[in-house]
Amino acid sequence: MVGRGEGFYNHKTSQEISSFVADACFSICYGLWAECASNPVRLFAILSMQRSGSGWFETLLNNHTNVSSNGEIFSIKERRSNASSIISTLDRVYNLDMFTSASKNECSAAVGFKWMLNQGLMAYHKEIADYFNDRGVSVIFLVRRNLLRRMVSVLANSYDRYAKLLNGMHKSHVHSHEEADTLSKFKPEINTTSLVNDLKVMEKMVLEVLEYFSRTRHIILYYEDLIKNQTKLMDVQRFLGLPVMDLSSRQVKIHRGSLSEHIKNWDDVDKILRGTVYESFLHTDYSN
Repeated sequence: MVGRGEGFYNHKTSQEISSFVADACFSICYGLWAECASNPVRLFAILSMQRSGSGWFETLLNNHTNVSSNGEIFSIKERRSNASSIISTLDRVYNLDMFTSASKNECSAAVGFKWMLNQGLMAYHKEIADYFNDRGVSVIFLVRRNLLRRMVSVLANSYDRYAKLLNGMHKSHVHSHEEADTLSKFKPEINTTSLVNDLKVMEKMVLEVLEYFSRTRHIILYYEDLIKNQTKLMDVQRFLGLPVMDLSSRQVKIHRGSLSEHIKNWDDVDKILRGTVYESFLHTDYSN
């Protein structure tokens, strides 16, 4: 007995088969294109600094059925070598010509990526801001209030790049409390001589990027607020014109609890920051 598919191929020439497949592909692709074309796509960019919760935040966004956030696309130096290469890369992302592990088959209502401040963003801010306004790109500023906590995370992550504490592997993000506990056992020693100035530099960079892109359509999010208040995540979804959903992430926070447990020379750090505008960084600023 000959099956339907087998019978079809037995009675068709290779040219006819190719034509049939091409017509079928066209019909399917056109159908998908027509469906997606009727749905407006919100373009967005997450502007942040390393170790500010952007990886965790992006996994939350990608948990939404209608979002494709494509990761740190400008971590590749060639893509940010000059203004022209940056614009070309942006076109690829927003014209849906770039496929990453975050790309989805469904029609996405919001498409974007995350962009670290030290990846060409500050050097070419004028050209990028103009592009964002021309294309209607919505900007999400993700900022960490407690820059001392960010510093601890940066130092610990840098150490693990070489130490590879998790069975000889380096992980910037983890998905279990056991892994988090292993990584948090390393306590970085902070340079107290330059500490206040280092915090000022970070603070200045944040203020500068907020100014550079102040004329774009934007929203400012604080990492600490996202952790403590789930309504902030609802605000983001509404900002992107998305149906509000319950979003979750498998990522587990590495440095939990008081900072005194995570800094080797805590007494020195405490002494240096007491009485300064950064004294509040010494305290736990969220519950988990």
